[in-house]
Amino acid sequence: MPPKLGIIAGRGELPRRIVEAARAAGREFFVIAFNGETDPATVADGAAHAWVDLPTVGRTIKLLKQVGVSELVLIGPVGRPNFRKLKPDWHGTKLLPKIIRAASQGDDAIIKVLVEYLENQGFTILGAETVLASLGAPTGRLGRQEPDAGDRADIERGMAVLAQLGQLDIGQAVVVRDGYVLAVEAAEGTDEMLRRCRQFRGEAAAGVLIKRPKPEQERRVDLPTIGVPTVQGAADAGLKGIAVEAGGALVADRTAVAKAADAAGIFVCGVTAEEALGGDGS
Repeated sequence: MPPKLGIIAGRGELPRRIVEAARAAGREFFVIAFNGETDPATVADGAAHAWVDLPTVGRTIKLLKQVGVSELVLIGPVGRPNFRKLKPDWHGTKLLPKIIRAASQGDDAIIKVLVEYLENQGFTILGAETVLASLGAPTGRLGRQEPDAGDRADIERGMAVLAQLGQLDIGQAVVVRDGYVLAVEAAEGTDEMLRRCRQFRGEAAAGVLIKRPKPEQERRVDLPTIGVPTVQGAADAGLKGIAVEAGGALVADRTAVAKAADAAGIFVCGVTAEEALGGDGS
């Protein structure tokens, strides 16, 4: 019997998928849900859980230890709070200065501080794909459409741009059309970036959304993710497709994503960093 799993649940559907996977595997689990962040549907079907405020670190740690959790999955985004308005508990007060210092370096720096803190509390941090293998982006296409030579050139360009931006802890996604970078993901996230791209939409579909992790990021947490809304957003922006780094991104529901891509007439594919960068996976 595997150890009891703690699920630190952010926004979106991925936390619910992890809950379903743990339940299907017969694994005991406990969900930490954040007020104002976690979708109530994540715990609506009787999942053992507790609702907490984001800065109550001590209460969260105490709850997890009380129920016997030893392994943790951190899944789903959480909005960056206004640090001046936070009301942390004692543990949170100890941790908050480290987080504020890390915030000036970017989101990945914050994540590394949190992971280190949780590990020092005795927890083992797991990647989401270790709990639900089908979340990991595979190599090859999802759906019927495939990128052509021009699309692959845009994918290569996007992967290279992200490799450089990632060194500065900036975004995990770009949109490239005919070699030109139309948009770079910032704090607003992928969906809002795609909405911005609608203004560049032409009569014919063109351009690719590319997503990959930052080169030095903590890969157990905050991998780039796509789902049906991503496919719909790309189609609404007039793009030809989506490419993600195989093994370096999460797909919320492969079957649903493939069906949505086919319905929209766009491609979704996973490529290795080596493929996209001509043998240089940096």
